[in-house]
Amino acid sequence: MEVLNAVFVAPFLDMADSPAFFFEVVIGGLMTGVMYSLVALGFVLIFKASSVFNFAQGVFALFAAMTLVGLMTGTVPFALDKALPGMPAIFAIVLTGLVMVGLAFAVERVVLRPMVNQDHIIMFMSTIGIAFVLEGFGDLMWGSDVKVLDVGIPTGSFFFLDMMIQVFDLWAAGIAGVLVIGLALFFQKTRTGRALRAVADDHQAALSVGIPLKTIWVIVWSVAGIVALVAGIMWGSKSGVQFSLSLIALRALPVLILGGFTSVPGAIIGGLIIGVGEKVAEVYWGPLVNGAIENWFAYVLALVFLLFRPQGLFGEKIIERV
Repeated sequence: MEVLNAVFVAPFLDMADSPAFFFEVVIGGLMTGVMYSLVALGFVLIFKASSVFNFAQGVFALFAAMTLVGLMTGTVPFALDKALPGMPAIFAIVLTGLVMVGLAFAVERVVLRPMVNQDHIIMFMSTIGIAFVLEGFGDLMWGSDVKVLDVGIPTGSFFFLDMMIQVFDLWAAGIAGVLVIGLALFFQKTRTGRALRAVADDHQAALSVGIPLKTIWVIVWSVAGIVALVAGIMWGSKSGVQFSLSLIALRALPVLILGGFTSVPGAIIGGLIIGVGEKVAEVYWGPLVNGAIENWFAYVLALVFLLFRPQGLFGEKIIERV
């Protein structure tokens, strides 16, 4: 009975006794979930257009953050540190965005175009190769030391209704919200967005009506690169630019399983659920197992969804044709 009380009763009584602290934990989880959603968005965009899981999305975020830091500090690739004057943050962000678009063109030309009509597993393996190449290339260009990224996002905290709110988290949530709204309008209102949705529904049908698949792939990878840049800025500003940043792809995988690999709203809602679940589980159930629930909670939840709803909350229902 003591175990049942500790698991099913005591945590909820603690939530009721201190609602302000509970809501503070929930808000912290929502902000972390927004960061997860940013990474998951890049996966969803590429999966919708090519039905391939882009293993390199986390490395895209790392490469974008490293390039941004290099431009802001004036570091010359392959050469001396700080040999050039650094750029203002806004110009460095724009130039890094152009670098990510150029990277999308290179990926489409060198990797994707020769693999048209290949099995999905082959294209997936190619994204693993892209990840290792970009990670090594970034190490050669900018070095492997931990870098500080400061693009001017306000920091600090304040109290609201007895809850401590982090200013950086609010800015991250606002920027992510603007990005999501922009992507939604792009997909729904523009001709290119409708073409992307057509390609996602049926590649062959889209080709038959004259939609250029290669151009669509470049656009999708470019948008995914911009999303990776925003994610790299948020994560890099919060925890520093380091090679562990490339592992955020593994953190986004449960988000994709939960929300669905083909759903943009699913990536957002899945990220929020995972973020809140991790924080609440760590605070209220963590002491029962000596902590560290935050490290594996998302994967256990993903396993449950794989058993009972493998397509996720918003994904398309899986239909096997025999």
